[in-house]
Amino acid sequence: MASSEADRVRRLTLEGRGGVDRDKPDSKRDVFADLGSPVSPLRLRATPSSSSSSAGSAKSPALCNAAATGGRGGGARSVSHSGELAAESGSNPPRPPGHRRSGSGPLIFSGGSGSSGGGGGGGGGSTASSPLINALPTGNICSSGRVAPAPAAPRPRARPDVLGSGTGHYGHGSIMRGGMAPAWSNGVDAAPPDSLQEVTRAGNELYKQGRYGDALRHYDRALALCPDSAACRGNRAAALTGLGRLTEALRDCEEAVRLDPASGRAHGRLAALCLRFGMVEKARRQLTLAGNANQSDPAEWQKLHEVESHLGKCMDARRIGDWKSALREADAAIANGADSSQLLLAMRSEALLRLNKLEEADSTITGLLKLDSASLSSMSTKLSGMVADSYVHVVQAQVNMAFGRFDAAIAIAEKARAVDPANAEVGLILNNMRLVARARAQGNDLFKAGKFAEASIAYGEGLKHEPLNPVLYCNRAACWSKLGRSAKAVEDCNEALRIQPSYTKALLRRAASYAKLERWADCVRDYEVLRKELPGDTEVAESLFHAQVALKTTRGEEVSNMKFGGEVEIVTSIEQVRAAIHSPGVTILYFMATMNQQCAQITPSVDALCSECPSVNFLKVNVDESLMIAKAENVRVVPAFKIYKDGARVKEMICPSLHVLRYSVRHYAVSNS
Repeated sequence: MASSEADRVRRLTLEGRGGVDRDKPDSKRDVFADLGSPVSPLRLRATPSSSSSSAGSAKSPALCNAAATGGRGGGARSVSHSGELAAESGSNPPRPPGHRRSGSGPLIFSGGSGSSGGGGGGGGGSTASSPLINALPTGNICSSGRVAPAPAAPRPRARPDVLGSGTGHYGHGSIMRGGMAPAWSNGVDAAPPDSLQEVTRAGNELYKQGRYGDALRHYDRALALCPDSAACRGNRAAALTGLGRLTEALRDCEEAVRLDPASGRAHGRLAALCLRFGMVEKARRQLTLAGNANQSDPAEWQKLHEVESHLGKCMDARRIGDWKSALREADAAIANGADSSQLLLAMRSEALLRLNKLEEADSTITGLLKLDSASLSSMSTKLSGMVADSYVHVVQAQVNMAFGRFDAAIAIAEKARAVDPANAEVGLILNNMRLVARARAQGNDLFKAGKFAEASIAYGEGLKHEPLNPVLYCNRAACWSKLGRSAKAVEDCNEALRIQPSYTKALLRRAASYAKLERWADCVRDYEVLRKELPGDTEVAESLFHAQVALKTTRGEEVSNMKFGGEVEIVTSIEQVRAAIHSPGVTILYFMATMNQQCAQITPSVDALCSECPSVNFLKVNVDESLMIAKAENVRVVPAFKIYKDGARVKEMICPSLHVLRYSVRHYAVSNS
């Protein structure tokens, strides 16, 4: 009875379980279901295990990290009875965002070799080297001897893992599949925008900061993105204007007007550039078109009227030979906005040339040559019947002729003739220049041959064609000097210096002629000017010294102790010092010591000053060797300087700076003459 009762209980128990003898389910089946993975759900690379223990050991329960799955054909999944999470092969379950802590169970490799398709006991002692399958670790314990078989791991595609910028959790980045382009955010890793609006906005900011070169690069990019945009052309023109590249800016403005004829701003910008080039009529047309679009600037109209008025007055003054008025009106037109007008700059240079301001005329024409000559091609203005381009060449040739650059002058005049071949005035100017150049060449050849009278005649022939040429006057003065006619030489030098006051060669010849005429005061004056212009010229210094001695002699002053310097004289006795300081003129005593560092530094400068000021007596006293002189002069600190003039001490300096020393020496050297 007891046996039958036991069988009945066993049968009822089996029926309650569905007729299947199951293992006891894990009581903590879903304890790790909501924890998620601590890393991105990627297939990890195969990692050799350091463990060589048997995968199918029955002494301890196996830990599983994968769920058993069915075949690829879509068969029913086998249900695990140990509570592990199942995952389909090759897919990942969704994970909540964020960085979470991992579950308590460790990640353990299943037993079996990397080539076996399923797990099971009897794997032997091989090292685990197969890659993990795409499943989540759960850490659940399978019953002993019932290890769930792992499906074959799908072969991973060869795509590199890329470290991305992440979402900012804990300061870590995210790992993304290679080849997956992330969506750019507004963070620091965002690529620079390349849209037309962004590029233009960046260029505008740089333009406001005055960084025109950088702004131009952005505007070039914008123009490449939209070549037919009048606004992009206008922006580029503004940057080019800021860089002083006005001709390029003018072309861009003209293109902007062509692209958008209704743009008042484009017409206004083009008008401003035309005004700077002196294109009055073209500027007027563009301002009118800008006014039709309600974009006209009253200030630009005012500038236009001022430039037009001064330009007309300048032409009128030039026509009657009123060069002072012509210069004044040209400067006024330039100041009112036409600062890049080649025509106005040429008229200014011509006026300066006629007013004998050759250096200013030359600098003006040099600045004109730096401008692009394309601006003259659209000008129909004529001066004395010459077209504007030809007139500019004529003025440039005349300036070169005045400075003795005869070959360059003729070449430029020939360019003017090529531009305006029918103009009689241009032809006359070219012929005169050729005659002057020929006369000068003949005179030079005759002078070299010692035929000074014939040479003077040749130079005179050149002056008939070019009466304001300082080079011809100076060359003829040299002929008069060789012929012993010093007074005539002075006259021609005066004419040359009247035309070109800074003509050094003419000043030298006049000083030499004054010496021959024994006009010592005038001679000293000219040589003093030359001494300042040519401080290193010893010949000029010696000539000045002899002229000063001669001038003092005519005045009855003592000159017996005066001698031409050139080097510092060393004195060793008190008698030498007293004789020097009581002699007429300026004497400088330099007290020094051999081992003194300051003396070693300043001595070369003293030697240089002695050469520069030969009329001054420099005496050097070494206090180590001539202590009595130092005591007599009450010198205790070196370097020390004492300046005497005509026997009286006028200045004393102890450890002076080089600047103070030079100033003092030169001051008393000039006052001595």
